[in-house]
Amino acid sequence: MNRTGNWYKSLKEDHALLSEIANFCKEKKGVHLLSVDMGLYQNSGANMVQQLAYGLAHGNEYLNHLEKKNLPIPTIIQFKVAVGSNYFFEIAKLKALRWLWQSLGRVYDHKIDCHILAIPSKRNKTLYDYNVNMLRTTSECMSAVLGGANTIINLPYDALYNKENEFGDRIARNQLLLLKEESYFDQGVHAANGTYYLEALTNQLAEKALLLFKQIEASGGFYKQIKEGVIQKKIKESAKKEQQKFDSGELILLGTNKFQNKGDKMKENLHLFPFVKTEKRKTLIEPIIENRLAEALEKIRLDNE
Repeated sequence: MNRTGNWYKSLKEDHALLSEIANFCKEKKGVHLLSVDMGLYQNSGANMVQQLAYGLAHGNEYLNHLEKKNLPIPTIIQFKVAVGSNYFFEIAKLKALRWLWQSLGRVYDHKIDCHILAIPSKRNKTLYDYNVNMLRTTSECMSAVLGGANTIINLPYDALYNKENEFGDRIARNQLLLLKEESYFDQGVHAANGTYYLEALTNQLAEKALLLFKQIEASGGFYKQIKEGVIQKKIKESAKKEQQKFDSGELILLGTNKFQNKGDKMKENLHLFPFVKTEKRKTLIEPIIENRLAEALEKIRLDNE
């Protein structure tokens, strides 16, 4: 709903489907899994504290609903997280997420496994000088490993403008294989544990996110704030601040707002539309829209080719 602005079918039908899935898993003694897409918040410009708080509140909304309806609580909750380029902070973000969810689970007196699925952010990816995207995704995958992600899906360097292709997918897989086979990241998963700097960052992010989470719950909960547009407004405010840093050059994306290759041409290579698509339609709530920092600048460069 956050992404489209509408229920998949309707409020009643979607809740009925959730109930059916929960009861089926209980009967079959299977895995009961729910998923929260935190990547949407990051890719839309939310800061790290907001990402953590909104993800936690989103997951808590599921638990509240299930408990009120006397339905089985999930055995696993999956958080799909977008990982940005702020290396150490992203490690701390994932560690804080796991701690926050475990703390919330204890309140419900349930042990609910937290499965973190990490994927590189789209927000800092660029159309021009696209090979730099490989450096960005490699760094982001490193943060994901050290942050304790359970599953990592890499993003192909050309995913913005090119259809799925064998070469791009192979490069994305090889980046992960290089981290494993040549950098031994499979043996250094816990390398970040106990380091003063990262533990301090983790605690700071967790404390600030927990405070924001409590404010959301005191104001009626995640669903109420989404319906009223409060969360959408806060994300847009954060995104605007980040965009201003990019536009002023304080936040640098190499090859895009600094050290541009004037001979770089992309107009003839666009197999996918790389910008936000807008269309007028009725929605129940204001959708949260993903957008990249470089979009406005890239449109100007394309027009000038």
